Amino acid sequence: MILPILHYPDPRLRTKAKEVDAVNDKTRILVKNMFETMYAEDGIGLAATQINQHLQIVVMDVPDSQDDYELLLKNRKNDSDKETNIQHHPLCFINPKITTISGHEKHIEGCLSVPGFQAEVERSNQITIEALNEQGESFTLHASNLLAVCIQHELDHLKGILFVDYLSKLKQKRLLEKTKKVIKD
Repeated sequence: MILPILHYPDPRLRTKAKEVDAVNDKTRILVKNMFETMYAEDGIGLAATQINQHLQIVVMDVPDSQDDYELLLKNRKNDSDKETNIQHHPLCFINPKITTISGHEKHIEGCLSVPGFQAEVERSNQITIEALNEQGESFTLHASNLLAVCIQHELDHLKGILFVDYLSKLKQKRLLEKTKKVIKD
């Protein structure tokens, strides 16, 4: 089931997510719906907060490389089904915690909750994360580059933080004005 995504500046995006008490069938249905929603909206990551479910759950499917990511975007833009060479890696993180970070990388980010807007954000380019998967099993993942950036972006959503919060106050003000104008029209 494809779920509606909250859009900036909706105040519900600022809600801090709660830990999942138990991974059960209800949790697995939510995860399945989140994947369907993310794919339907051409995203590579989605946090439960973005669909107004304030639980610590994140799903993502990040291409192997920047080249694969650019090919994916190009194919989506051209409504092409030529993604055959792109490897898919669906990941689910429940109650995720980043345990180590290192390095820095600037990356252009976008967000399903802030459609049509992208900006450069600096984040760590090496992280280690601990979480539960959709079966309730704990795992540790060492991530780098685009995957590390995507994980940090989505985990920010669980804290009520949006990537636009990393921008200057002037850029935030302009985006807010632009967004309010689109909402009125």
